[in-house]
Amino acid sequence: QVKLVESGGGLVEPGGSLRLSCVASLDAFSTYAMSWYRQVSGKEREFLATITGSGDSSAVEDVVKGRFTISRDNAKNTVYLQMNNLKPEDTAVYICNALTVFPTTKEYYGQGTQVTVSS
Repeated sequence: QVKLVESGGGLVEPGGSLRLSCVASLDAFSTYAMSWYRQVSGKEREFLATITGSGDSSAVEDVVKGRFTISRDNAKNTVYLQMNNLKPEDTAVYICNALTVFPTTKEYYGQGTQVTVSS
């Protein structure tokens, strides 16, 4: 059974940092592009960042560019989201996603980890 398990969330003051981790119980982890989303209750899920299977290319949405960085360690089946200079509007549940399109399309989401930015 495929599982994506996020960790590293918590309460942090504005300007602080957190590093989120997502461990994936996936065979052939390096064939999956990994992404991070966030969701605030009552709002649609928001895409934040993605990284290719090999880790040689990544992209970050403008709303968090310059503050958030995505990375992965294929030896540990883990993807990370480093979040710096956090703001109250970053408060959300952060969710990781795995996607492959070869040989068939498979997509999975984790349950998420809560991040609260408040003084």
